Amino acid sequence: MKQFTTIRETREYLAGKAEKGYSIGFVPTMGALHEGHISLVNRSKTENMLTVCSIFVNPTQFNNKEDLEKYPRTLARDAKLLRASGCDVLFAPTAAEMYPEGETEGIDLEFGLLDKVMEGKFRPGHFKGVATIVNKLFAVVNPTRAYFGKKDFQQLAIIRHMVNSLKLPVAIIACETVREPDGLAMSSRNMRLTIAERSQAPEIYQVLSKMKEKAGKMPVKALKEWAMKKIQETPDLRIEYLEIGDRETLVPLENWSHKERGMVFAAVFLGDVRLIDNIELFL
Repeated sequence: MKQFTTIRETREYLAGKAEKGYSIGFVPTMGALHEGHISLVNRSKTENMLTVCSIFVNPTQFNNKEDLEKYPRTLARDAKLLRASGCDVLFAPTAAEMYPEGETEGIDLEFGLLDKVMEGKFRPGHFKGVATIVNKLFAVVNPTRAYFGKKDFQQLAIIRHMVNSLKLPVAIIACETVREPDGLAMSSRNMRLTIAERSQAPEIYQVLSKMKEKAGKMPVKALKEWAMKKIQETPDLRIEYLEIGDRETLVPLENWSHKERGMVFAAVFLGDVRLIDNIELFL
């Protein structure tokens, strides 16, 4: 596996491969890799001649400085995992490399409602930071296809919107959420949970799964109220939001008239660790 830290050397190496007709698959990450990330790498390997993974903890998508500082950084371990998975290239730049001379100007795009509900409501500026860094990374890697997990479903919608708006020549591939045996969605933040917190974390997915069973059988508002009450029965869980929305527009649903597009989205604090999850209700 090739490992680069600068834009110039990464771009030059990949441009040489592209000139030879290589298709390039790209998996952008913030590191602290787990099986979910590796599943994206494996998917890319089956669909492309070359697979690139980036590791960069992007400061512009954190609206909480403490969260940025606590985000796990395990580059040596991550590189070992990627090498074992058969990844071809690791791009691991510094903040100064991606934002030279303290550059703070973000991408100037209108996202409509996509960046104003749920994550956008509670993390102002987050999606502008996400779109900015993904656009920068795409400009370095020039991928044929880029792979993202559905756990960050709203992020996926933002990136698709950006690609369409800027007419970028990359296919965005959505991959299913990878879960622990007890249902907890795999996340780099999970490693910050204490043993006691980890034992409570699966309750989030258990409630979402029960919502899937109940969806369409009771009003939307009643189902949300039931789920929030159920989650709050676990003392250490604190709901930031729980929303039933349209998976295409993210607009909150008021009834089941378009139930085939219904999804439930949740962000829940367990201690000081923020966990997000979602589930499609009628698939």
